[in-house]
Amino acid sequence: MLDPGRALTVSQLNAYVKKVLWQDELLRQVLVRGEIANLRDYQGHLYFTLKDEKCSVKAVMWRSDASRLSFVPEEGMEVIVAGSVSVFERDGVYQVYATYMEPSGLGALYAALEKLKEKLEKEGLFAAERKRPLPLFPRKIGVVTSLRGAAIKDIISVGRRRYPGVQFVVADTKVQGEGAPQEIARGIAILNKVPGVDVIIVGRGGGSQEDLFVFNDEIVARAIYASRVPVVSAVGHERDVTIADLVADVRAPTPSAAAEMAVPLASGLKADVEVLVRRATDRLRSMLEDFRKRLLDLRSRPSLERPDWYLLTAKESLLRLRKDLEDDIKSIIEKEKLRFGSCVAKMDALSPLKILSRGYAVARRIPDLVVIRGHEEAPPGTRVNLTLHKGSLLCLVEESVPPEEVGRE
Repeated sequence: MLDPGRALTVSQLNAYVKKVLWQDELLRQVLVRGEIANLRDYQGHLYFTLKDEKCSVKAVMWRSDASRLSFVPEEGMEVIVAGSVSVFERDGVYQVYATYMEPSGLGALYAALEKLKEKLEKEGLFAAERKRPLPLFPRKIGVVTSLRGAAIKDIISVGRRRYPGVQFVVADTKVQGEGAPQEIARGIAILNKVPGVDVIIVGRGGGSQEDLFVFNDEIVARAIYASRVPVVSAVGHERDVTIADLVADVRAPTPSAAAEMAVPLASGLKADVEVLVRRATDRLRSMLEDFRKRLLDLRSRPSLERPDWYLLTAKESLLRLRKDLEDDIKSIIEKEKLRFGSCVAKMDALSPLKILSRGYAVARRIPDLVVIRGHEEAPPGTRVNLTLHKGSLLCLVEESVPPEEVGRE
């Protein structure tokens, strides 16, 4: 009979297995080669399965490690994973906890590629400000590729279909394997010496990552950088960006796309020209009609039919203004005469001389000549000057009579 006291819980068992695995030196730092399957990205964490021909194992790479990868993991890609082996206690499943990953067989190449990228970027080979626009209407296009590949056929067929009459000059080179970078660089240099070449397309059709590494070579990068004419890279692998793509003036995902970028669509240009011609014709007609209306309007004006019309009109206006001015001046003078006469009459009525003419006199005390208004201002013995309507009298006051006594008298 089993002893219940010795039984482990599932959690205890999984924790023990995890401890045992962690104590194993090999499993604490293991390298595993396998093909990626069931790849899933969840908020930056990578969950996937590593498999070979017979077996598979679950794996996970946390976001902090995945963010440092120099390539993009893909389904079916063979990789080498560095990490540790442990147990996911909840499910009792052991899995690889990856801290580093590189494509199998390309690890050293990728490391060298990153160093070369840093070097060339510091030298300014990738600078956006040095990239040149492609010519709008190229007459001759240089192509650096293999005559035995499909890329050259795609480029020529697409280019001539879009822009009949465009010429192609091909520098036949190897596009993979030993010596390919040197041939590609030499082809770029040769096409730069061909008179009339407006743009150069460098590339190949699709291929494996090993094949594409030719276009990550420093020799190819510097040849593109030294080109006197714009260069279009057409490596034919849309997902991965090569150094040639970074240095080139324009990057195309495929050779066919490179041809489409290098030459305009002739039918589209023809349609654009026809539209412009129609617009110009309509505009010219409109302008001529406007000028015709303006000419008729000018011709019907009195100043052109009779040039002295403005002088006659101005003379009549001047005479009318002169008459209006004279009438206004006469009216103002008459009004002012009447107002002046009224003022004179009022002043004459209020004049002291007018009052004196009726028998009144003005008495002034001598010597200060102050006008005397009451008897107390001229006591007996005061000398008084009486101003009359005609002349004046010098008098001596003998008696000063108050108003009450004058009334009684």
